Amino acid sequence: MLSSHDQQLLHTIAAAYVRGEKPDPNDERLVVKAILARLSELEPGRSVELRIPPYAAIQLVAGHTHRRGTPSAVVETNAQTLIALAVGDLTWQAAVAAGTLIAGGERSDISRLFPLA
Repeated sequence: MLSSHDQQLLHTIAAAYVRGEKPDPNDERLVVKAILARLSELEPGRSVELRIPPYAAIQLVAGHTHRRGTPSAVVETNAQTLIALAVGDLTWQAAVAAGTLIAGGERSDISRLFPLA
């Protein structure tokens, strides 16, 4: 579970996006890392790589373990899309349709994990 501080920051940043404002990059980074930590708790494993450039990448979801090179399942998006998914302001399908989320490979559909908070 996200800490109360992380939840508050998450919702503050999501509201800033809705207003068309750009949040503080340090706060954005902290929230992305908190979301990724929570996702790894919910779906431990190493078969899907979730990339949020420039902040971080993690591996999650049980199954075939990725060790070297490009993983067989990759999800990549930006911080704004990840945060919108986490709070429920955006659906996985809408993000894919908009081109702000790219998911490819076996087990790469991790839509069941959202919304997070």
